[in-house]
Amino acid sequence: MPDIYAMRRANGDWFALDDNGKPRVPVFHSSHDALMARLRNFEMFLFSPIALNPGLLNEIVADRSQMDFCMVNNPFASLKSGSTLQLAQLASLITSAAPHAN
Repeated sequence: MPDIYAMRRANGDWFALDDNGKPRVPVFHSSHDALMARLRNFEMFLFSPIALNPGLLNEIVADRSQMDFCMVNNPFASLKSGSTLQLAQLASLITSAAPHAN
């Protein structure tokens, strides 16, 4: 399974949408999908795709008690139309995407 990407600024901030007062972080199947979504969403202009790992995922949620993620399957559609993922679901996807040592 390929990596999963989120958008991060050079200063370390992660891109999140406001979903009725609750942060929602869009995640992508590829860096290409993330870059295509950035072209359509001006607010993402200063963000770059970063492959997530368990440590980065913990960093994203460290200061937020409640947060959702959304898997953006179509980078040309609205970011809010992605499939909602809970933290445990995303962590499982990231863990299964990590290379396994033999």
